[in-house]
Amino acid sequence: MNEKINRLAQSIGKVIVGKEDTVIRLIAAMLCEGHVLLEDVPGVGKTQLITALSRSVGGKFNRIQLTPDVMPSDIAGFTMLDNKSGGFIYRDGAVMCNFLLADEINRASPKVQSALLEAMEERQISMDGVTHKLPSPFLVMATQNPVETYGTFHLPEAQMDRFFMKLSMGYPDAEEEIRILERTEMHNPINNITEPAMTVDEILEMQQEVRNVRVADSVKKYITDIVRFTRSDRNAALGISPRGSIALYKAAKAFAYINEREYVTPDDVKNTAVSVLAHRIILSPQGKSEFNTTEAYVEAILSTLRVPAMSD
Repeated sequence: MNEKINRLAQSIGKVIVGKEDTVIRLIAAMLCEGHVLLEDVPGVGKTQLITALSRSVGGKFNRIQLTPDVMPSDIAGFTMLDNKSGGFIYRDGAVMCNFLLADEINRASPKVQSALLEAMEERQISMDGVTHKLPSPFLVMATQNPVETYGTFHLPEAQMDRFFMKLSMGYPDAEEEIRILERTEMHNPINNITEPAMTVDEILEMQQEVRNVRVADSVKKYITDIVRFTRSDRNAALGISPRGSIALYKAAKAFAYINEREYVTPDDVKNTAVSVLAHRIILSPQGKSEFNTTEAYVEAILSTLRVPAMSD
């Protein structure tokens, strides 16, 4: 593994027991400037994971607990009259940071959810005719509980498509849970991170290095074959958009970089496809009957399509 990535993963590991795969995928999303949706049951460590990442990188971290009474101005900020100057000044909203934790995003009203769209896609907000650029890097990490749906609002497809990856942590195994009990006995494990493992400038430098990773034409065709399959298959009511193919392309480059390679292999594409693509697909009634979940559907596509050889 890349030495810098390993250092960052070890810092997060001071808080999160196990879940190395989820940690690496979260880091990969950050290297691609992509937003992440963490969907899992309460209490498995979603918020701790995101907080650990923000503490491990020396950037600005904001958290907003999304409830039905949150206003769009809480997200984007607002302008107000300055009595001293007689002009209007802008007051920051929650998005004016490097890392934004949007806790329980599906409890926010549709108007608040839409306020996140411009920030997530354009990395800017527009307020009273003035455009305010967001800091770089900027990463939205949202959580939602898939079980308790009372008082929640469904995330529209346009919002889901803007999330680079959708991840799940799952329950710990028996050995990991014992380590969790021991680690939380004296204090909150988040206090184990006493200083950042890397700076924002290092993150920006690594993001540029990821862009320089090479992708062979055969691997590019493999990516397009996967996404185009979903657009014509009767098991999918909604296939993958070009934004999804771009995300898969970037994620594969990030995984190659994490594994200290200057080129992408088909395995990099296969390792990231489910996390990047599954939440962008809507199954048809036939697809739901055959595959039950979009994750299983993507896995079936990967097992069906021909994998190119690196010599292709």
